Amino acid sequence: MTDAAGETRVRARREGPVLVLTLDGAAIRNALGPAVYADLTAQVEATHHDSAIRAIIVTGAGGYFCAGGNIQSLRQSAQGTLAEAEARTDRLNAMIQALVDSPLPVIAAIEGGAAGAGLALALACDLIVSSETASCTLAYVKIGLSPDGGVTHLLRAALPRQMVMEMGLLGRPVPAARLAELGVISALTPPGAALDTALNLARDLAAGPRTAQARIKHQINTAAQTDLATQQRLEARDMNTARFGPEAAEGLAAFLEKRIPRFPD
Repeated sequence: MTDAAGETRVRARREGPVLVLTLDGAAIRNALGPAVYADLTAQVEATHHDSAIRAIIVTGAGGYFCAGGNIQSLRQSAQGTLAEAEARTDRLNAMIQALVDSPLPVIAAIEGGAAGAGLALALACDLIVSSETASCTLAYVKIGLSPDGGVTHLLRAALPRQMVMEMGLLGRPVPAARLAELGVISALTPPGAALDTALNLARDLAAGPRTAQARIKHQINTAAQTDLATQQRLEARDMNTARFGPEAAEGLAAFLEKRIPRFPD
């Protein structure tokens, strides 16, 4: 979290089939606020209607991913009403859910660190690429708050209970290298190289089968909330639909012909 004044905005640019969303508020370590919630949610949801976009990257400006909430703004919000506070957290939750629900592969590119709701933002992405010198932290306890944005759910899905307790109750930074060892971070890079590495990964994903990727995301995201039989039915439905589709036709043909597949748009 940060106590500086100001407001982060979301800057969007295209790199071929990849949409790069940059949190642009380096002076406040890209702290989150209502403008970010609205902008990022709108950008992600707009990709539902743009078949040219095949993957998304979320990153931060100024060598830092996201410091979470702006403490000055949080302190000011305490002068408002409970309804206003709930509306604010509803918008945060909608942003996180938009990333999780996106049918496209989403990658977080982390430099510096991710804290609080900024960590929730990173964990909502499907893959995380991080500088080896970065760290992640739940600092809420340091200022007398408890987590938000679904970060405890996302962390608990990725880490053992005791480690999540350690992060939540002590509020200590966890080095990216440790999270990589535990499988939370997909790739470690030298400082300054996280975005380039994420772009290379995103381009590989963009060349993949769009519908199959969306089905895989949905299956993995629902697996923890369903029993085995329910998950088997979902997988069977998707498999039996896919086997008659153009992506499978191209993928199987390419495998048998020993060539790189050219999946349809």
